Amino acid sequence: MTQFTPTLSNPNMNKNQIPRTRPWPGFPTSKALGSTFGDANCMEQLLVHCANAIESNDVTLAQQILWVLNNITPPDGDSNQRLAGSFLRALTARAAKTGSCKMLAAVADARTNLAIHTHKFSVIELANFVDLTPWHRFGFTAANAAILEATEGFSVIHIVDLSLTHCMQIPTLVDAIANRHKVPPLIKLTVAASACRDIPPMLDLSYDELGTKLVNFARSRNVIMEFRVVSSSYEDGFASLIQHLRVQSLLYVAEGHPTQALVINCHMMLHYIPDETVTVFPSISDSNSYAYNNNPSSASASASSLRSMFLKALRTLDPTIVVLVDEDADLTSNNLVCRLRSAFNYLWIPYDTMDTFLPRGSKQRQWYEADICWKIENVIAHEGLQRVERVEPKARWEQRMRSANFHGISFGEDSVSEVKAMLDEHAAGWGFKKEDQHLVLTWKGHNVIFASAWFPA
Repeated sequence: MTQFTPTLSNPNMNKNQIPRTRPWPGFPTSKALGSTFGDANCMEQLLVHCANAIESNDVTLAQQILWVLNNITPPDGDSNQRLAGSFLRALTARAAKTGSCKMLAAVADARTNLAIHTHKFSVIELANFVDLTPWHRFGFTAANAAILEATEGFSVIHIVDLSLTHCMQIPTLVDAIANRHKVPPLIKLTVAASACRDIPPMLDLSYDELGTKLVNFARSRNVIMEFRVVSSSYEDGFASLIQHLRVQSLLYVAEGHPTQALVINCHMMLHYIPDETVTVFPSISDSNSYAYNNNPSSASASASSLRSMFLKALRTLDPTIVVLVDEDADLTSNNLVCRLRSAFNYLWIPYDTMDTFLPRGSKQRQWYEADICWKIENVIAHEGLQRVERVEPKARWEQRMRSANFHGISFGEDSVSEVKAMLDEHAAGWGFKKEDQHLVLTWKGHNVIFASAWFPA
């Protein structure tokens, strides 16, 4: 991460007034700053004061706090310093386009330092990347065990994979299915092509190319796989995907095929669907009225809740199982300071865990931190439809699922054993617990990721 010096100036400033870029009178040196403001609580308070100053267009105060933060957040510092540095970057990006703070001095030069260079992974790189930590592996492991149990006895398993990690879960699932059956079932895999095209981690090949690799892998395990790509996006609540699945289901029944298991695998993807805090454009409402209700008159009443509409639409497909895995945090507030506090008190976790498995200066650490920086900037610097990182806590997803007429199911002993074995491969700080029927990944006792499984009620 490149260190940068944010310098704000006031648009009402006359030409003889020069923005201050030197240490402010009365402020201690950088070394003293580190000891004064070095702990996480002080850094959080500085970030909150800075956010308030930016929102109230107090340019002088914002510049002072940004200067202090810049001096106590070296890019090669400890986990708290690197975390605060990412929030500093995000606040500077917000200041550059907010109110009177739009006059960011030398903004053309600053853009180079503000840019987040996310890596485009090859399939092998991404597979190795997600194996570094339980952040994704926890959900993979719990979900695969639940899917195996729910699809026992079916000759056809149709998996709809809505995953942030580009089907990285699927090879392990295919392997488990192959080992479980003497005659493996046909696997039909459907993915949404444009679901996360600009959201890290990003892949350096097309979904058609990815599908070819997955089909070949399945063949090597004596499993027949059909791979299908549907052009659909979270932006309209996967409306075209829902319509595609509905049509395919009707055709499948009409042609007299045997009963298939329909698996909806949602891995850290549903929180990108606009929630009630987002104003949805009429065109999106229209597409959803067609895909979900076939009743245009109902669109206006439901357009502000595409997330709930999507789940209710899933219920009409009568899936065999829906697996929902996501981050257990709340980043939905429309209040910047509330959102900043929630993000700061959740996203310290990946920075803290990074010190246990990635050496400083490694490429993988740079990739990992760039992905987190992207998330922080999206949460802090953007609003409206551009702010897509709208993570909801487990309790709210439970409420949504029940409202959509699903009921939760407990993970069996096989799932628990698989998760335990997986966590044994990682640092001692990782753990898990059962909350109600669901599994929760923890780091040093703090909730990180939840995994839940649902049947139609």
